[in-house]
Amino acid sequence: MTQETHNTSTGALLFIICLAASLVPFMGSALNLALPYINSDLSLDAVMSGWVPTSYMLSTAILQIPCARIADMIGRRKVFIWGVIVLTIFSILSGLATTGFSLIAYRLLAGIGSAMMFGTSTAILTTSVPVEKRGKALGMVAASVYFSLAAGPFIGGILTQYFNWHSIFFVSAAVSFIVAIGGIVIIKDDWKEETKSKFDTVGSILFAAGLSALIYGFSELPHTKGFIFIVSGVAVLLCFAVYEKKQESPVFNIRVFLQNRVFRLSSLSALINYSATFAISFMLSLYLQYVRGLSPRDAGLLLILQSIIQAFASLKSGSLSDKMSATFLATLGMGIIAVGLVGLCFITETTSFYFLGAILVLLGLGFGIFSSPNTNIIMSSVEKKHYGLASATMGTMRLTGQAFSMGIAIMAISIMIGNVEMSPSLSAQFIASMRITFIICLILCLFGVYASSVRDKKKKY
Repeated sequence: MTQETHNTSTGALLFIICLAASLVPFMGSALNLALPYINSDLSLDAVMSGWVPTSYMLSTAILQIPCARIADMIGRRKVFIWGVIVLTIFSILSGLATTGFSLIAYRLLAGIGSAMMFGTSTAILTTSVPVEKRGKALGMVAASVYFSLAAGPFIGGILTQYFNWHSIFFVSAAVSFIVAIGGIVIIKDDWKEETKSKFDTVGSILFAAGLSALIYGFSELPHTKGFIFIVSGVAVLLCFAVYEKKQESPVFNIRVFLQNRVFRLSSLSALINYSATFAISFMLSLYLQYVRGLSPRDAGLLLILQSIIQAFASLKSGSLSDKMSATFLATLGMGIIAVGLVGLCFITETTSFYFLGAILVLLGLGFGIFSSPNTNIIMSSVEKKHYGLASATMGTMRLTGQAFSMGIAIMAISIMIGNVEMSPSLSAQFIASMRITFIICLILCLFGVYASSVRDKKKKY
């Protein structure tokens, strides 16, 4: 049974959702800058260091869809607010961590709160905003993500330099607390969709096990263990799909995914997009510091260019997707990203910073044009009762794509450089690994252009 109420202020709600959406990208981009200090203070090796962001990504990815399912049963407002509270608590504890193990454990638990928050936020916004304004609202959310990505390195650098890395978690916790209070005061509706359904425990366990194995396998490539975990993860996810198809109240409605061509191909486009783009900033950050000798501040200032362009492009494309074909806009965005990746494949030790800046502008423009319309298509392609599923699926595709993208980068570095400490003397090998990464990303992006363009030939989105 659908709860249909209109007591929540749309403008105030949009502000709260935008603030919530900015939390994770800000913390992620700020922590990337602070990782050397965290490694030094907590004596983390390279593998342990990688698990500081990965543990959070893992728990968020595997729990978004189950959390969205629970939200459909007990109310999206409850799950959203409790998710923000959990994120606040474990962000504070992360800032108080004194060992690497405790920090990774707290980040893992913070991911549970993040899954609860992101598994419901887009569904809440989509339900509350009129259809004709949905693209603009989603564009504003996307813009807040990109602005926080741009601000993260700058603010994180100031916090780390003048205070310490702990302060990043405390600032994030303070923002989370504001979101929690705002959610309690502003969000009035609960949006229960299926109050009489039972929670699918077996399906949730299968989904968590399969996706965990898959993401862990990506982080272990190109070692044999990585391939074993990836194959195992795929096998478990196939079993999950077969099991879910037979359930009356599945945690993931596989029928919607299989029968809804637009939803399926749009979700696939999102997965491919993040797989093809997430490693770019990681590789360019290393390139600018180790190969070109820039300071972290100067490297961050150059990379900010992409995030700023993404923010403004997503605002415009979100509004445009309410007035013209969102499929055309999303496909155009993916095509522009492909052009940018072609340019990245030709980067050398002496490439002009102006050329690199132009490539970053292209990438920011492409991703900004793609993101909001694709989100609009996904949310518009399903019935209202499936908004939670669609919102959580997008989040899962994003995080799985990011993990896969990082797996590609780590695999390329491992093949060309090996398990040694990075230094300027390895510039040639690093550029070779970077080129391998960008070529693979380019191929993925071309597949994404195709998936985006053929998502629906009958209905105009």
